[in-house]
Formats: sequence, C-alpha cells, structure tokens
Amino acid sequence: MAGEVQARVDRPGARLYVGTGKADEIHTLVTQSGAETVLVDTALSPSQERNLETLMEARVVDRAGLILDIFAQRARSFEGKLQVELAQLRHMSTRLVRGWTHLERQKGGIGLRGPGETQLETDRRLLGLRIRHLSQRLEKVSRKRALGRSARTRAEIPTISLVGYTNAGKSTLFNRLTEANVMARDQLFATLDPTLRRLTLPAAGNVVLADTVGFIRRLPTDLIAAFRSTLEETTEADLLLHVIDVSDPRRGEHIAEVENVLEQIGAADIARIEVYNKIDLADGIEPKLEYDDGGTIVRVWTSSLTDAGLELLVSALDEYFRQQTVVKTLRLPAHSGRLRARLFELGSVLSEQASEDGEWLMRVELDTVALARLRQQEDLDRLVVRDASESADSAHDAG
Repeated sequence: MAGEVQARVDRPGARLYVGTGKADEIHTLVTQSGAETVLVDTALSPSQERNLETLMEARVVDRAGLILDIFAQRARSFEGKLQVELAQLRHMSTRLVRGWTHLERQKGGIGLRGPGETQLETDRRLLGLRIRHLSQRLEKVSRKRALGRSARTRAEIPTISLVGYTNAGKSTLFNRLTEANVMARDQLFATLDPTLRRLTLPAAGNVVLADTVGFIRRLPTDLIAAFRSTLEETTEADLLLHVIDVSDPRRGEHIAEVENVLEQIGAADIARIEVYNKIDLADGIEPKLEYDDGGTIVRVWTSSLTDAGLELLVSALDEYFRQQTVVKTLRLPAHSGRLRARLFELGSVLSEQASEDGEWLMRVELDTVALARLRQQEDLDRLVVRDASESADSAHDAG
C-alpha cells in the first residue's frame, strides 16, 4: 500500500464525496507514490467515482467494487461464478454513464431515419439481457438446492449452518468436525461456495453441517441478492453456529454486523449457539461451555486449529438436539403402515403393541424438528393417545 488518507465526512459532496482540499491531498499522494488504484472505504455514486478518476488519473474503486473484485478471485464453482458475475453486472449497470455520445449514429440526410441506438443504450440493453440470463440460470440452481433441502426434510435430518464474520475460522472448524477438505485460508472470503457434509452425533444421530460465505460490515445489497440461493442454506437451517474470532479486538462490532446481516436475510429468529473460536491466540482462555439461566447451551469456547474444545462443541450439539425431543404414545390404524415404517427408520420407536383389530399402540421419541415435519406431512395430532409424561404421572398416582 502506497499510503492512506483518512477523512471525516459529515456531509458527502455531490461531486467528489470529499472536499476539494482532501481530494487534492489524495491526488498529491497518488502522484508522489505512483499508485495506479485508489481504494475508497465507502460507497461512491457513479458520478463521484468518475470525477475522482478524472482528478486522480488513476482507477478508483469503492467498497462495493473491491468486495466484488475479491469475490471474483475467490469463486471456484459454477454457481459461485454465476453469482459473482450477476453481482458485478448489477453493480456495473449503475456505472454506465453518457460517455459514448461520440459513437451515436447520426442521421445522414433527407429521407433517412433519425438517430439510432447509442452505444450507451446498447450497453444497457446487453447488460439487461445478460442479467436476466444469469438470473434464470441461478433460479434453476436455487430450485435444485430446494430439492436437496426437501430430501433432507423427508429424511428428518436437521441442518446446522456455520455463520460468522469473514475469516473467523468457519472453514477450519468445518473441516475438523466433518473431516472434509474445503479450502481454509487466512484471508477474506476464502469460502464463497456452500459445502454440505454429514456429521454423526453420538446420541442425536445424523445432522448436516453447512459451511457458508462469511459476512462483512456494510455488505453490498447486490451481493446479498446475487447470493440468495447460497444464503438459503442459512435461512432454512434448524440451528446456526455463529463462529466468532475471540482474538479479534473488534469482535463486538463484527458480532453486531453478523446479526444485522442475519436480520436482512430473514434468519434472525433461528436458534443459534455462539462458538468463540481461536482461543489458542488468546491468553488464559480454556475450552468451556456456557449455559443461560434456563439451562440451554449458548456459547462454546474452542480452537479449530488445535482441536481444543471441539469435543465440547460436539457434545453441545448432541445435547441441543437431544434436549429438543418429546415422547408420545400413538395409536396407528391398520392403514398407517407407511408412517409406522418411517418411525422405525428414524429409530424413534421405544415400544410397540399390536391390537386384535390390527392397530398399533406405539411409544415414540421424536426431536422437535422431526415432530414438526411429521405434523406437516401427517395428521399426527389425531393419532396421539397421551404424552409419555402424562402416562408416567398416571402410573405414579396409581402406585
């Protein structure tokens, strides 16, 4: 980096964003250092960006443009590249200005048609066509993802999504938990493409863990829109693991930014556990679990690099999904063989007794996620005889 200029701007100028004095200071630094690019840590209007480039005689990139450039370098999968290109084109479409009038087709004489399509209009039309094409292709990808989630729903497999500020260690934690090999580097947005792996918990059974793109303050709305299908892995999750870099001096700000993005994408109400990661970089912090006043786990302190506390995290997930279980007694009629088979496949049947008329009296244990899904697909409440707790109370009273 050739240099840095800080400016407090209470009221951005319409022409250059900063005042003329500060703009001249930046110009001097650019000239003396020979810098070819000027990075501006805020959002610039198209005219402000163009005016600054004219003054600086160098490329000017605002915050959104820089993030898009980083995303373009990190994208690996077909879907990721489509998403980045769509966001770039949407950003570019706002930057098209009337700078092509010298290419306008002028009328050539009496009887000929008037001015034709200008280069600016052509660019806008071509951009619009490409944006629609990319949106349609991403819509197909989104439907494919929805089918995958639907299959997991039918199999009653809960989904856990890793969320957090960029470079908080989500991918390293994902690799340690699932023995996967996704790219994990000490850099911004190392992960763009969501990766899903199955994780088997000791008592709660199988869950699906999803590694997703990291968040950042003032995330451009174009990126949120373009990565909608990716972010659906978060909005449709049963539990969020909010990974936090405990060694980051600005972790409080970053936690607030992640909460803000979760609010924007409609995931604010999903249950979550905070994972304070990288305790190996902080002195005097040991792996531990923290509970709220109701006895629910709310925080785990770990190091995904050294594996410290990972067994606590696994036990926390196991406890969370085991805590979310209910025991019920069902009376299934003879024609409910399909539901009976599903309950056995889920390993939910604690006991079963057949009646002379072909009905089954079944005592089952279901986690609340599976129970909610069964209620959506079956008339489950009609089949409930009594809760197991009520049965236990009745037996106690009889004794």
